[in-house]
Amino acid sequence: MEEFHKVRRLPPYVFEQVNRLKASARSRGADIIDLGMGNPDLPTPKAIVDKLCEVVRDPRTHRYSSSRGIPGLRRAQANYYARRFGVKLNADTQVVATLGSKEGFANMAQAITAPGDVILCPNPTYPIHAFGFIMSGGVIRSLQVEPDDGFIPAVERGIRHSIPKPLALILNYPSNPTALVASLDFYKDVVAFAKKNDIIILSDLAYSEIYFDGNPPPSVLQVPGAMDICVEFTSMSKTFSMPGWRMGFAVGNERLIAALTRVKSYLDYGAFTPIQVAAAHALNGDGADIEEVREVYHKRRDVMVDSFGRAGWTIPAPAASMFAWAPIPEQFRHLGSLEFSKLLIEHADVAVAPGVGFGEHGDDYVRVALVENEHRIRQAARNIKRFLASTAKQPNNVVPLAARR
Repeated sequence: MEEFHKVRRLPPYVFEQVNRLKASARSRGADIIDLGMGNPDLPTPKAIVDKLCEVVRDPRTHRYSSSRGIPGLRRAQANYYARRFGVKLNADTQVVATLGSKEGFANMAQAITAPGDVILCPNPTYPIHAFGFIMSGGVIRSLQVEPDDGFIPAVERGIRHSIPKPLALILNYPSNPTALVASLDFYKDVVAFAKKNDIIILSDLAYSEIYFDGNPPPSVLQVPGAMDICVEFTSMSKTFSMPGWRMGFAVGNERLIAALTRVKSYLDYGAFTPIQVAAAHALNGDGADIEEVREVYHKRRDVMVDSFGRAGWTIPAPAASMFAWAPIPEQFRHLGSLEFSKLLIEHADVAVAPGVGFGEHGDDYVRVALVENEHRIRQAARNIKRFLASTAKQPNNVVPLAARR
Protein backbone atom coordinates (compact mmCIF):
# COMPACT_ATOMS: atom_id res chain seq x y z
CA MET A 1 0.00 0.00 0.00
CA GLU A 2 1.37 3.43 -0.95
CA GLU A 3 2.41 5.70 1.91
CA PHE A 4 0.54 8.91 2.56
CA HIS A 5 2.02 12.05 1.02
CA LYS A 6 3.29 13.68 4.22
CA VAL A 7 4.76 10.46 5.52
CA ARG A 8 6.48 9.90 2.18
CA ARG A 9 8.22 13.29 2.51
CA LEU A 10 9.93 12.21 5.73
CA PRO A 11 13.26 10.36 5.53
CA PRO A 12 13.92 7.11 7.42
CA TYR A 13 14.24 7.79 11.14
CA VAL A 14 17.86 6.78 11.65
CA PHE A 15 17.59 6.89 15.44
CA GLU A 16 15.09 4.03 15.25
CA GLN A 17 17.77 1.77 13.76
CA VAL A 18 20.02 2.48 16.74
CA ASN A 19 17.11 2.00 19.15
CA ARG A 20 16.29 -1.41 17.68
CA LEU A 21 19.90 -2.55 17.98
CA LYS A 22 20.05 -1.22 21.54
CA ALA A 23 16.89 -3.11 22.50
CA SER A 24 18.20 -6.29 20.90
CA ALA A 25 21.48 -6.05 22.82
CA ARG A 26 19.63 -5.52 26.09
CA SER A 27 17.41 -8.51 25.42
CA ARG A 28 20.60 -10.59 25.25
CA GLY A 29 21.63 -9.27 28.66
CA ALA A 30 24.04 -6.55 27.58
CA ASP A 31 24.44 -3.59 29.94
CA ILE A 32 24.10 -0.74 27.45
CA ILE A 33 25.31 2.66 28.67
CA ASP A 34 22.88 4.94 26.88
CA LEU A 35 24.37 8.30 25.89
CA GLY A 36 22.09 8.60 22.88
CA MET A 37 18.78 10.29 23.65
CA GLY A 38 18.85 13.64 25.45
CA ASN A 39 16.55 12.31 28.15
CA PRO A 40 17.51 13.82 31.53
CA ASP A 41 18.06 11.26 34.27
CA LEU A 42 17.99 13.78 37.14
CA PRO A 43 14.86 13.93 39.31
CA THR A 44 12.56 16.91 39.06
CA PRO A 45 13.27 19.16 42.09
CA LYS A 46 11.19 18.19 45.12
CA ALA A 47 9.53 21.60 45.54
CA ILE A 48 8.12 21.40 42.00
CA VAL A 49 6.80 17.88 42.54
CA ASP A 50 5.30 18.92 45.88
CA LYS A 51 3.47 21.81 44.23
CA LEU A 52 2.08 19.44 41.59
CA CYS A 53 0.85 17.05 44.28
CA GLU A 54 -0.74 19.90 46.23
CA VAL A 55 -2.65 21.25 43.25
CA VAL A 56 -3.70 17.91 41.81
CA ARG A 57 -5.73 17.20 44.96
CA ASP A 58 -8.11 19.98 43.98
CA PRO A 59 -10.70 18.38 41.65
CA ARG A 60 -11.34 21.74 39.99
CA THR A 61 -7.89 21.51 38.39
CA HIS A 62 -8.88 18.28 36.61
CA ARG A 63 -11.08 20.08 34.11
CA TYR A 64 -9.96 21.36 30.71
CA SER A 65 -7.14 23.84 31.00
CA SER A 66 -6.12 26.78 28.82
CA SER A 67 -4.46 26.06 25.47
CA ARG A 68 -2.27 29.16 25.60
CA GLY A 69 -1.37 28.63 29.25
CA ILE A 70 -2.97 29.81 32.49
CA PRO A 71 -2.35 33.50 33.28
CA GLY A 72 -0.05 32.81 36.22
CA LEU A 73 2.22 30.63 34.08
CA ARG A 74 2.44 33.20 31.29
CA ARG A 75 3.27 35.90 33.82
CA ALA A 76 5.95 33.68 35.35
CA GLN A 77 7.59 33.21 31.95
CA ALA A 78 7.44 36.94 31.25
CA ASN A 79 9.07 37.63 34.62
CA TYR A 80 11.78 35.06 33.88
CA TYR A 81 12.64 36.86 30.63
CA ALA A 82 12.77 40.17 32.47
CA ARG A 83 15.16 38.82 35.12
CA ARG A 84 17.34 36.69 32.87
CA PHE A 85 17.53 38.73 29.68
CA GLY A 86 16.19 42.17 30.53
CA VAL A 87 13.46 41.60 27.93
CA LYS A 88 9.99 43.00 28.63
CA LEU A 89 7.10 40.80 27.47
CA ASN A 90 3.34 41.30 27.59
CA ALA A 91 2.13 38.07 29.18
CA ASP A 92 -1.25 38.36 27.44
CA THR A 93 -0.08 38.92 23.87
CA GLN A 94 3.58 37.87 23.64
CA VAL A 95 3.70 34.61 25.61
CA VAL A 96 2.07 31.25 24.90
CA ALA A 97 2.68 27.99 26.75
CA THR A 98 3.44 24.98 24.55
CA LEU A 99 3.62 21.23 25.10
CA GLY A 100 7.41 21.42 24.99
CA SER A 101 9.42 23.47 22.51
CA LYS A 102 9.12 20.66 19.94
CA GLU A 103 5.33 20.99 19.79
CA GLY A 104 5.69 24.76 19.69
CA PHE A 105 7.94 24.62 16.65
CA ALA A 106 5.70 22.14 14.83
CA ASN A 107 2.55 24.18 15.44
CA MET A 108 4.28 27.43 14.49
CA ALA A 109 5.16 25.77 11.21
CA GLN A 110 1.50 24.84 10.75
CA ALA A 111 0.47 28.41 11.55
CA ILE A 112 2.72 30.34 9.16
CA THR A 113 3.66 28.01 6.29
CA ALA A 114 1.98 28.00 2.89
CA PRO A 115 2.75 25.19 0.41
CA GLY A 116 6.16 25.80 -1.15
CA ASP A 117 7.36 28.38 1.38
CA VAL A 118 11.14 28.28 1.79
CA ILE A 119 12.71 28.01 5.26
CA LEU A 120 16.42 28.61 5.87
CA CYS A 121 17.60 26.02 8.35
CA PRO A 122 21.04 25.14 9.77
CA ASN A 123 22.36 21.67 8.99
CA PRO A 124 22.99 19.81 11.23
CA THR A 125 20.16 20.80 13.55
CA TYR A 126 17.46 19.34 15.77
CA PRO A 127 15.13 17.39 13.43
CA ILE A 128 11.87 19.25 14.20
CA HIS A 129 13.42 22.50 12.94
CA ALA A 130 13.34 21.10 9.43
CA PHE A 131 10.65 18.43 9.50
CA GLY A 132 8.02 20.53 11.22
CA PHE A 133 8.04 22.71 8.11
CA ILE A 134 8.33 19.80 5.70
CA MET A 135 5.18 18.27 7.21
CA SER A 136 3.50 21.66 6.79
CA GLY A 137 4.25 21.79 3.07
CA GLY A 138 7.35 23.96 3.27
CA VAL A 139 10.70 23.56 1.56
CA ILE A 140 13.95 23.49 3.52
CA ARG A 141 17.11 25.17 2.26
CA SER A 142 19.90 23.76 4.39
CA LEU A 143 22.76 25.96 5.56
CA GLN A 144 26.02 24.43 6.77
CA VAL A 145 26.76 27.29 9.16
CA GLU A 146 28.18 28.23 12.53
CA PRO A 147 27.47 31.44 14.49
CA ASP A 148 30.50 33.27 13.09
CA ASP A 149 31.50 35.61 10.27
CA GLY A 150 30.44 33.05 7.66
CA PHE A 151 26.81 32.96 8.76
CA ILE A 152 25.46 36.04 6.97
CA PRO A 153 27.19 35.22 3.64
CA ALA A 154 25.69 31.72 3.81
CA VAL A 155 22.21 33.15 4.42
CA GLU A 156 22.71 35.59 1.53
CA ARG A 157 23.53 32.68 -0.78
CA GLY A 158 20.46 30.86 0.48
CA ILE A 159 18.27 33.83 -0.39
CA ARG A 160 19.80 34.25 -3.86
CA HIS A 161 19.13 30.61 -4.71
CA SER A 162 15.60 30.43 -3.30
CA ILE A 163 12.36 30.92 -5.22
CA PRO A 164 10.19 32.17 -3.64
CA LYS A 165 12.13 34.35 -1.19
CA PRO A 166 12.56 32.58 2.16
CA LEU A 167 9.85 33.05 4.76
CA ALA A 168 11.86 32.32 7.89
CA LEU A 169 15.30 31.61 9.32
CA ILE A 170 15.86 29.07 12.11
CA LEU A 171 18.37 29.77 14.89
CA ASN A 172 19.36 27.27 17.59
CA TYR A 173 22.04 28.40 20.04
CA PRO A 174 23.18 26.78 22.27
CA SER A 175 22.82 24.26 19.50
CA ASN A 176 21.42 20.78 19.60
CA PRO A 177 23.43 18.86 18.45
CA THR A 178 26.64 20.89 17.99
CA ALA A 179 26.61 22.71 21.38
CA LEU A 180 27.79 25.92 19.67
CA VAL A 181 26.85 29.19 21.39
CA ALA A 182 25.99 32.52 19.75
CA SER A 183 26.99 35.96 21.02
CA LEU A 184 24.75 38.99 21.33
CA ASP A 185 26.77 40.70 18.58
CA PHE A 186 25.98 37.76 16.31
CA TYR A 187 22.28 38.17 17.02
CA LYS A 188 22.48 41.90 16.29
CA ASP A 189 23.91 41.21 12.84
CA VAL A 190 21.36 38.51 12.07
CA VAL A 191 18.39 40.61 13.22
CA ALA A 192 19.55 43.57 11.10
CA PHE A 193 19.95 41.29 8.08
CA ALA A 194 16.58 39.59 8.58
CA LYS A 195 14.74 42.90 8.98
CA LYS A 196 16.38 44.24 5.83
CA ASN A 197 15.24 41.14 3.90
CA ASP A 198 11.80 40.81 5.56
CA ILE A 199 12.50 37.36 7.02
CA ILE A 200 11.02 35.92 10.23
CA ILE A 201 13.45 34.58 12.85
CA LEU A 202 12.47 31.52 14.89
CA SER A 203 14.96 30.90 17.70
CA ASP A 204 15.21 27.70 19.75
CA LEU A 205 16.71 28.55 23.16
CA ALA A 206 15.97 25.27 24.95
CA TYR A 207 19.47 25.10 26.50
CA SER A 208 19.73 28.69 27.75
CA GLU A 209 20.47 27.59 31.33
CA ILE A 210 22.86 24.69 30.65
CA TYR A 211 26.17 26.51 30.21
CA PHE A 212 29.57 25.93 31.77
CA ASP A 213 32.11 28.68 31.25
CA GLY A 214 30.58 31.63 33.06
CA ASN A 215 28.89 33.34 30.11
CA PRO A 216 25.10 32.89 30.07
CA PRO A 217 23.85 32.46 26.50
CA PRO A 218 21.86 35.51 25.32
CA SER A 219 18.40 35.69 23.81
CA VAL A 220 17.89 37.07 20.32
CA LEU A 221 15.08 39.17 21.82
CA GLN A 222 17.69 41.24 23.68
CA VAL A 223 18.46 42.94 20.34
CA PRO A 224 16.53 46.22 19.95
CA GLY A 225 13.86 45.75 17.29
CA ALA A 226 14.06 41.94 17.35
CA MET A 227 10.51 41.75 18.66
CA ASP A 228 9.31 42.99 15.25
CA ILE A 229 10.29 39.74 13.52
CA CYS A 230 11.25 37.13 16.15
CA VAL A 231 9.71 34.36 18.17
CA GLU A 232 11.79 32.36 20.63
CA PHE A 233 11.06 28.89 21.99
CA THR A 234 12.17 27.64 25.39
CA SER A 235 11.64 24.47 27.37
CA MET A 236 11.59 23.43 31.02
CA SER A 237 12.63 19.86 30.14
CA LYS A 238 16.36 20.26 30.69
CA THR A 239 16.47 23.34 32.92
CA PHE A 240 14.31 21.72 35.61
CA SER A 241 14.65 18.04 34.64
CA MET A 242 10.99 17.94 33.56
CA PRO A 243 11.11 16.22 30.13
CA GLY A 244 8.01 14.09 30.63
CA TRP A 245 5.97 17.06 31.88
CA ARG A 246 6.02 18.56 28.34
CA MET A 247 6.15 22.23 29.25
CA GLY A 248 7.64 24.92 27.04
CA PHE A 249 6.96 28.40 25.72
CA ALA A 250 6.96 30.58 22.65
CA VAL A 251 7.50 34.29 23.21
CA GLY A 252 7.99 37.32 21.03
CA ASN A 253 6.25 39.02 18.12
CA GLU A 254 2.54 39.50 18.81
CA ARG A 255 1.37 38.65 15.28
CA LEU A 256 3.31 35.37 15.22
CA ILE A 257 2.27 34.46 18.77
CA ALA A 258 -1.37 35.15 17.84
CA ALA A 259 -1.08 32.82 14.83
CA LEU A 260 0.42 30.05 16.97
CA THR A 261 -2.21 30.57 19.67
CA ARG A 262 -5.03 30.26 17.16
CA VAL A 263 -3.68 27.04 15.66
CA LYS A 264 -3.16 25.55 19.12
CA SER A 265 -6.72 26.44 20.10
CA TYR A 266 -7.94 23.93 17.49
CA LEU A 267 -5.50 21.19 18.54
CA ASP A 268 -5.19 21.05 22.33
CA TYR A 269 -6.50 22.31 25.67
CA GLY A 270 -3.02 22.88 27.05
CA ALA A 271 -1.08 20.93 29.64
CA PHE A 272 -2.81 19.54 32.72
CA THR A 273 -3.49 22.50 35.04
CA PRO A 274 -1.48 21.14 38.01
CA ILE A 275 1.54 20.84 35.71
CA GLN A 276 1.12 24.47 34.66
CA VAL A 277 0.85 25.64 38.27
CA ALA A 278 3.94 23.64 39.26
CA ALA A 279 5.82 25.03 36.24
CA ALA A 280 4.94 28.58 37.30
CA HIS A 281 6.21 27.75 40.80
CA ALA A 282 9.51 26.58 39.29
CA LEU A 283 9.94 29.71 37.16
CA ASN A 284 9.22 31.94 40.16
CA GLY A 285 11.90 30.21 42.24
CA ASP A 286 15.26 31.61 43.35
CA GLY A 287 17.31 29.78 40.68
CA ALA A 288 18.98 27.34 43.09
CA ASP A 289 17.48 24.33 41.29
CA ILE A 290 18.82 25.58 37.97
CA GLU A 291 22.30 26.09 39.40
CA GLU A 292 22.31 22.55 40.81
CA VAL A 293 21.33 21.01 37.46
CA ARG A 294 23.96 23.10 35.67
CA GLU A 295 26.68 21.95 38.06
CA VAL A 296 25.78 18.28 37.55
CA TYR A 297 26.11 18.59 33.78
CA HIS A 298 29.32 20.58 34.17
CA LYS A 299 30.93 17.78 36.20
CA ARG A 300 29.71 15.14 33.77
CA ARG A 301 31.09 17.13 30.85
CA ASP A 302 34.53 17.31 32.46
CA VAL A 303 34.53 13.60 33.30
CA MET A 304 33.45 12.68 29.78
CA VAL A 305 36.06 14.84 28.04
CA ASP A 306 38.83 13.60 30.35
CA SER A 307 37.97 9.89 30.41
CA PHE A 308 37.14 9.59 26.72
CA GLY A 309 40.32 11.48 25.87
CA ARG A 310 42.43 9.06 27.95
CA ALA A 311 40.60 6.20 26.21
CA GLY A 312 41.86 7.49 22.86
CA TRP A 313 38.83 9.46 21.65
CA THR A 314 39.41 13.22 21.79
CA ILE A 315 36.15 15.14 22.16
CA PRO A 316 36.00 18.97 22.27
CA ALA A 317 34.53 20.27 25.52
CA PRO A 318 31.09 21.79 24.86
CA ALA A 319 30.56 25.30 26.24
CA ALA A 320 26.84 24.68 26.76
CA SER A 321 23.96 22.20 26.39
CA MET A 322 23.85 18.63 27.70
CA PHE A 323 25.62 17.22 24.65
CA ALA A 324 29.06 16.83 23.16
CA TRP A 325 29.44 16.89 19.39
CA ALA A 326 32.11 14.25 18.94
CA PRO A 327 34.13 13.76 15.73
CA ILE A 328 34.18 10.09 14.74
CA PRO A 329 37.70 8.64 15.28
CA GLU A 330 39.64 8.89 12.05
CA GLN A 331 39.91 5.13 11.48
CA PHE A 332 36.08 4.81 11.48
CA ARG A 333 35.11 8.03 9.71
CA HIS A 334 34.67 6.35 6.33
CA LEU A 335 31.85 4.26 7.81
CA GLY A 336 29.65 7.24 8.59
CA SER A 337 27.92 8.02 11.86
CA LEU A 338 25.15 5.42 11.69
CA GLU A 339 27.46 2.43 11.21
CA PHE A 340 29.90 3.76 13.80
CA SER A 341 27.04 4.12 16.30
CA LYS A 342 26.05 0.52 15.63
CA LEU A 343 29.62 -0.63 16.21
CA LEU A 344 29.74 1.11 19.58
CA ILE A 345 26.61 -0.72 20.71
CA GLU A 346 27.86 -4.10 19.52
CA HIS A 347 31.50 -3.85 20.61
CA ALA A 348 31.51 -1.34 23.49
CA ASP A 349 27.96 -1.54 24.96
CA VAL A 350 27.68 2.24 24.50
CA ALA A 351 24.87 4.02 22.66
CA VAL A 352 25.28 7.45 21.04
CA ALA A 353 23.20 9.39 18.50
CA PRO A 354 24.43 9.25 14.88
CA GLY A 355 25.15 12.72 13.56
CA VAL A 356 23.46 12.03 10.22
CA GLY A 357 20.14 12.00 12.10
CA PHE A 358 20.55 15.77 12.48
CA GLY A 359 21.32 16.35 8.79
CA GLU A 360 23.71 15.04 6.17
CA HIS A 361 26.39 17.53 7.22
CA GLY A 362 26.54 15.82 10.61
CA ASP A 363 27.67 12.46 9.28
CA ASP A 364 31.28 12.81 10.50
CA TYR A 365 30.07 13.19 14.10
CA VAL A 366 28.03 11.53 16.81
CA ARG A 367 26.16 13.28 19.61
CA VAL A 368 27.04 12.15 23.13
CA ALA A 369 24.45 13.03 25.79
CA LEU A 370 25.43 13.66 29.41
CA VAL A 371 22.53 11.60 30.74
CA GLU A 372 24.41 9.00 32.79
CA ASN A 373 26.19 9.59 36.08
CA GLU A 374 29.95 10.05 36.34
CA HIS A 375 30.58 6.40 37.23
CA ARG A 376 28.70 5.22 34.13
CA ILE A 377 30.48 7.75 31.92
CA ARG A 378 33.84 6.41 33.14
CA GLN A 379 32.62 2.86 32.48
CA ALA A 380 31.66 3.89 28.94
CA ALA A 381 35.18 5.26 28.48
CA ARG A 382 36.72 1.98 29.65
CA ASN A 383 34.53 0.03 27.23
CA ILE A 384 35.48 2.34 24.38
CA LYS A 385 39.17 2.07 25.28
CA ARG A 386 38.99 -1.74 24.99
CA PHE A 387 37.11 -1.42 21.71
CA LEU A 388 39.65 0.97 20.22
CA ALA A 389 42.54 -1.18 21.44
CA SER A 390 41.05 -4.33 19.91
CA THR A 391 40.48 -2.68 16.55
CA ALA A 392 44.03 -1.34 16.53
CA LYS A 393 45.33 -4.89 16.94
CA GLN A 394 42.85 -6.62 14.62
CA PRO A 395 41.19 -3.98 12.41
CA ASN A 396 39.76 -6.56 10.01
CA ASN A 397 37.66 -8.11 12.77
CA VAL A 398 35.48 -5.02 13.07
CA VAL A 399 33.01 -5.06 10.20
CA PRO A 400 30.09 -2.66 9.82
CA LEU A 401 26.83 -4.40 10.62
CA ALA A 402 25.35 -3.44 7.27
CA ALA A 403 28.11 -5.32 5.50
CA ARG A 404 27.14 -8.57 7.27
CA ARG A 405 23.58 -8.68 6.06
